[in-house]
Amino acid sequence: MKISNALPRASISRVLLQWLNLRPEESERTFLMFAVYTTTSVGLVWLEASTVALFLDQLGAEWLPWIYIASAGLGGALGLMSTWMQRTLPLRQFIVAIATLLAIPLLLFRLGLQVDSLGWLTVFLLPLWVDGAYALNHLNTSLTANQLFNIREIKRTFPLISSGSLVADVLSGFSLPLLLSIFGLNNIILLAAVMLVLGAVIVYYLSNRYQQSFPDSHPSNSRDFNEGGSTRKLAGPLRQYELLLYAFFVIAQVLLLLIDFQYLSQLELHLKPEQIASFLGLFSGIVGICELITQWFISSRVIERMGVFVTAMLPPAVMAILGLIPLAILIGTLLRVISLNGLELFIGLIVLKFVDELLRYTFVASTGSVLFQPIPDNLRGAVETKARGIAEPIATGFTGGAILAFLWFLHWQFPKMGETVRKEWLGWIVVIGIVIFALAWLLSVWLLRSRYVDLLVLSAQRGQLGSADVDLRVLRRAVVEVLERPAEEAEKRSCIELLSQIYSQDVGEILAPLLPQFSPALQRQSLEVMLNNPNPAYLNLVRALVESDPQPDVLAVALRYVWLTEPEPDLRQLRPYLGSEVNPMVRGTAASLLLRLGSATQKAEATSVLRRMLTHPEEQERVMGCRALGEAVYLQALRLQIPNLLRDKSLRVRCALLEAIAATRLDEYYPSLLRGLEYKSTREAALHALVRLENDAIPMLVGLATNIHKPDLVRRYAWDAIGQIGTIEAMSVLVSHLMTAWGNTRRQIVQILLKLPNDTGIESVLDRLGRSGVEMLIDQELMFMAQMYAARADLGPELKSREAELLERALALSCIDAIERCFLLMKFLYPLGAIQAAAFNLRSGSPSEMARGIEILDQTIDIPTKRILLTVLDRNSDPEKLQSLGALVVYQPLDESDRVRRLLSLRHFLSDWSLACCFHLARSARWNLTAEPTIACLRHPTGFVREAAIAYLRVASERALVELLPKLQQDPDRLVAAQVQEMMVELGIVKLH
Repeated sequence: MKISNALPRASISRVLLQWLNLRPEESERTFLMFAVYTTTSVGLVWLEASTVALFLDQLGAEWLPWIYIASAGLGGALGLMSTWMQRTLPLRQFIVAIATLLAIPLLLFRLGLQVDSLGWLTVFLLPLWVDGAYALNHLNTSLTANQLFNIREIKRTFPLISSGSLVADVLSGFSLPLLLSIFGLNNIILLAAVMLVLGAVIVYYLSNRYQQSFPDSHPSNSRDFNEGGSTRKLAGPLRQYELLLYAFFVIAQVLLLLIDFQYLSQLELHLKPEQIASFLGLFSGIVGICELITQWFISSRVIERMGVFVTAMLPPAVMAILGLIPLAILIGTLLRVISLNGLELFIGLIVLKFVDELLRYTFVASTGSVLFQPIPDNLRGAVETKARGIAEPIATGFTGGAILAFLWFLHWQFPKMGETVRKEWLGWIVVIGIVIFALAWLLSVWLLRSRYVDLLVLSAQRGQLGSADVDLRVLRRAVVEVLERPAEEAEKRSCIELLSQIYSQDVGEILAPLLPQFSPALQRQSLEVMLNNPNPAYLNLVRALVESDPQPDVLAVALRYVWLTEPEPDLRQLRPYLGSEVNPMVRGTAASLLLRLGSATQKAEATSVLRRMLTHPEEQERVMGCRALGEAVYLQALRLQIPNLLRDKSLRVRCALLEAIAATRLDEYYPSLLRGLEYKSTREAALHALVRLENDAIPMLVGLATNIHKPDLVRRYAWDAIGQIGTIEAMSVLVSHLMTAWGNTRRQIVQILLKLPNDTGIESVLDRLGRSGVEMLIDQELMFMAQMYAARADLGPELKSREAELLERALALSCIDAIERCFLLMKFLYPLGAIQAAAFNLRSGSPSEMARGIEILDQTIDIPTKRILLTVLDRNSDPEKLQSLGALVVYQPLDESDRVRRLLSLRHFLSDWSLACCFHLARSARWNLTAEPTIACLRHPTGFVREAAIAYLRVASERALVELLPKLQQDPDRLVAAQVQEMMVELGIVKLH
């Protein structure tokens, strides 16, 4: 009975949380924060309504600009005080102290109202404290929420938390007329103090209930000294973002005061003093109901679907429209038709105030706190305190001063202007000010959006340096200075490599004069770089190097440079280098030059020299001979030596020969290059040789890469070779196979395309597939994950076998692989740094870091399936992920055996291990599988898949197995062959000898 009652309660609780867009682990924190905000806001609304009534009754609306100016001073002082308290107190003590501080002065104000001599001063100070209390309450709530929730949680929870003020508007608004009739206007202050104290008690309980979110350590002792480099890196972007945040809140405050000033002025004109408090209460109640509906049913979902910044742009956009189309005049014109003259501006401002409060305390309140999330944790509180505790009061003072100055201007410039006309003029100025500041507010949101993701990425990539544009002339001068002065050789080698990249055409102009100063290793590197773009202008410098009797490896490269660059080379000068006493590296170079450029007699002599080198008993001679073959254009009779050299016992000889085959385009020996990829010893040489063949190698590389019977590593190197070839044809091949490949092959192709220099791979994919094509590939990965989650749901905890557990793990790993491919595919559409930072944070496992990763993606990507992808990546349960993926693949529950058969029908997409686990589970559970996937998996290229299929047949169909075993006994996998042999003995097909 207890269980049956608990189930409906649990179900109702889940439905309620889903309706509120909350998760179970967030519910307690959210409702406690909601209680704090509601209780405190009820007290503040009572206090504000009674204060406004007392102020307008005794001082009048003309004193409001003075209040704004004084409020700026008090607000600034409170901001400085709160900043000092933050630096002094642990955060837990700080928020409790602020919550308590809100109530204490109210007791003094109530006493001040009793003293006639202090009445005027008390009424003047009350509105100042109301503004300060609101600012401190907003600051306290935001700081507490940012400590309790991470960046993703706060986007769901803060709209509900901030709706506490809306509930307070309703409760306090409709209760205030009754309380006024019972307790009187002056005593409402005491009731407000009671509610504020109650709010402080809840804050105290909350801070103790979640002590892990509010460390007791002093803020100055909790700095991370390991982030020094990161702080310097964030300083520039952080400062820009901080200034934009100040602008956002300053402009919002100015708009609020412009509207509020005219609104209260109209209340003073059209209502009696005793009616103002009741009207404010009823207005707050009506607005609160509308705000509550918006916040509970619309706000959080709008933020999640449209994003923080689109939502934040709505209020300024609406206010600008209401200013451009003067609502007060429009309503006034309509009302004159029904003879309601005199109420036009009053009703227009009520509508304007209604719209402002509705949007400000829903959308702006929900997004304002999120804007502080990119700021590092150790700086966030200080920035938020400055923005809301100092910047807003300054804006208040500025607005009050501007209104007061304009009123003085009207009195001074138009002393005979009537009061009504003066207020109409002021109304028009307010409309113009609303338009100007609304547009400025809109601009500030736009600029914030452009900095938001950048700051998130920089915060996530702490310790990593970014690239920067440089002045090439300055860089060249700096590199030359390094090469000319005494420095480490490694540093100079790096400089030469850098010069070859940025000055490939004119690198000889820098390096040739420095050749005599360089070490032999640097001389050789410089000459090889210069050979990429030989220039006769530097021949004399290189000849001088040749005559200086350099080391053999330097002399060999120098000879090539001279005789390949010389317009009319005198090849007779090469004959002295053909002697047997000459170093084989130099001798081989001279012989290859004669084979390439010499006469028939010279070619014959060079052929004889190279033949002796290729058949020489010393390895060094044969290696240099093979390298010389690669430098020659025509091999002539030397082709006869190649078969023996391919079987040479020396690895260096075989590798040198592979390079020579590619250099001389010996197509009959191209299969040897492919075989070279299959062996670790020759793989690197074979890869370089195939890349050198460029488009000629593509067909045979595609054949090797798509041969499922070849090892994955060999196939990966084949794809790598195609990527390194980098021609248009190679890019077309990679992109076309990207569309049809799956699993590891797709991941390999994507990785190769992303690593190509200058984004050539990315551009090729976008040119051929377009954005929609990449989005389709991401959708395929999501649909695959939908199948995996469906299988995990159907093969649930009811199956307790070891085989079921192995399959469940295999399916989970398949989902992880699919997510990795999604991130790789997103790099084709979005900045690599942002996607990489998001992936890094999601892999961390920390809830806050994962939330940061999700937020980076949320602000970066805009694919149609964005919501589905973020749901899958977030810390949701498997049923929630499956429900979200249902938009792509409808989930239909299946029996366990039917689900395994469904998985086998998708065998081309499953990993090899998942496929094997399906057969093992079917064998242990004795489920019948269809013949087609079983027979197909007997021919699978992976041995353990064939082994699993054979083991399944041993249980499922012994008669079919008896017919198949003789055909399987020659299996290339020795473990499978042993399994087949054992089964043949067990079944009596063969006898054990």
